[in-house]
Amino acid sequence: IRPCEAAGRDTVVRPMNDCILLTGFEPFGGESLNPSQAIVRALHETSIAGCSVIAASLPCEFGSCLAVLGQAIERCRPGLVLALGQAAGRADLSLERIAVNVDDASLPDNADASPVDLPVVVGGPAAYFSTLPVKAMVAALRAAGIPASVSQSAGTYVCNHVFYGLQHRLAGSGVRSGFMHLPLLPEQAAHRLGQPSMPLQTMIDGVRIALATALATDCDLRASGGALP
Repeated sequence: IRPCEAAGRDTVVRPMNDCILLTGFEPFGGESLNPSQAIVRALHETSIAGCSVIAASLPCEFGSCLAVLGQAIERCRPGLVLALGQAAGRADLSLERIAVNVDDASLPDNADASPVDLPVVVGGPAAYFSTLPVKAMVAALRAAGIPASVSQSAGTYVCNHVFYGLQHRLAGSGVRSGFMHLPLLPEQAAHRLGQPSMPLQTMIDGVRIALATALATDCDLRASGGALP
């Protein structure tokens, strides 16, 4: 999404229809919970800025997650898609900027697959940018008192696999889409010494704000969102 010439010059964007597709993942890595799955269940069939939210829970499996995602897109024909995923170690809601065309698993997925140095899409571009106004979404979250940032890497695990596959599928369609990483829930962090966490209700509120901002923002803020190495 292009930056505004002046920060704050926003106009209302009408999606292709009144459906938002929101996806999360099943638990993985031995966990019994995944905040992304809990959030999409909480927001399923609610309304944000006059648009209905349809939720889908994806398997944490390379390949099959994109098949389920594709079925959800065909079923609800959304005007906007936001995929959510868990990222242990992160302390805020992280709006991902870039999806890369590589799978390089650091642990097996839920089907016991561990692809190494394989493309998400054979012959696809090296990377795709989010088509959501990530900086405006971060600004709105921070204004509401919810920690948020622009992330420059979605990793190379199943989250990036879904992010890249989503952007590839919707490229040129006019449907805007992107990915947000989430911290652990407090009950997950209690078993991981020193790991940050965020309450579920705070994350639900944050996703609502992020989606409402995406719907209301035509061009992204021109504001710093970079990171040092």
